[in-house]
Amino acid sequence: MTARIFHVDAFTDVPFAGNPAAVCLLTQEQSQDWMQSVAAEMNLSETAFVRILAKDYELRWFTPAMEVELCGHATLASAHILWTQGFAGHDESIRFQTKSGVLTCKRTDTAIELNFPAMPPIETAPPKALLDAFHIRPSFVGKSLFDFLLVVDSEEIIRNLRPDLHTLRDIRGIRGVIISGPADNPRFDFVSRFFAPAAGIDEDPVTGSAHCCLGPYWSGRLGKSSMTGYQASKRGGIVHVRVETDRVILGGNAVTVLQGELL
Repeated sequence: MTARIFHVDAFTDVPFAGNPAAVCLLTQEQSQDWMQSVAAEMNLSETAFVRILAKDYELRWFTPAMEVELCGHATLASAHILWTQGFAGHDESIRFQTKSGVLTCKRTDTAIELNFPAMPPIETAPPKALLDAFHIRPSFVGKSLFDFLLVVDSEEIIRNLRPDLHTLRDIRGIRGVIISGPADNPRFDFVSRFFAPAAGIDEDPVTGSAHCCLGPYWSGRLGKSSMTGYQASKRGGIVHVRVETDRVILGGNAVTVLQGELL
């Protein structure tokens, strides 16, 4: 079979920034092994597989090492491709059937908005290995559905992190670790970085799903429902966050940088 595939930079409005994702448009069902092999071949933090259903779209996400239950930037990239390639009308909302339920995407005048589940962190005692891996003393440690959240007191601490990735790979029961703190730049409400070596991603450039945890945390701390986060990876990216009860609305843009065909 052949399948169209696209390389998209998400959570950015310029190429070669934000977080790259591959988006593969399927014309028929494929096995999990085949999708995992494609994701390993693409070797990006996520490869999304989109299949047209009767009304909605099926969406699955794979890192080079495993399938995951939720991914923000590859969802944003997938919606961007469906609109730009004419599968969905410009003003039409897109509904994805996923392992995290129905996720809805819509266009505004300035961004694509993703309607995701809120995943507030529950304060917890961290494994000693987790603190040893980062060599920090967080002011708050919590755990969301997928990840640990460690909050520190300054952006400088976050930017200077050099975690022990080998130690992180051995910590079981989590997808990844979010490190967050207040932003120095007044344009942003908070900054973060995200590490998930056990999932095949040493550091993710911009992690939409992590903001399902960051949004509720910072909303409670700052007393705001609408915020802007900056992920301080090497590529960097901006995520607009709006907390609405048990949902988090994530906003960002995307740019297609390459398209081709799987043979």
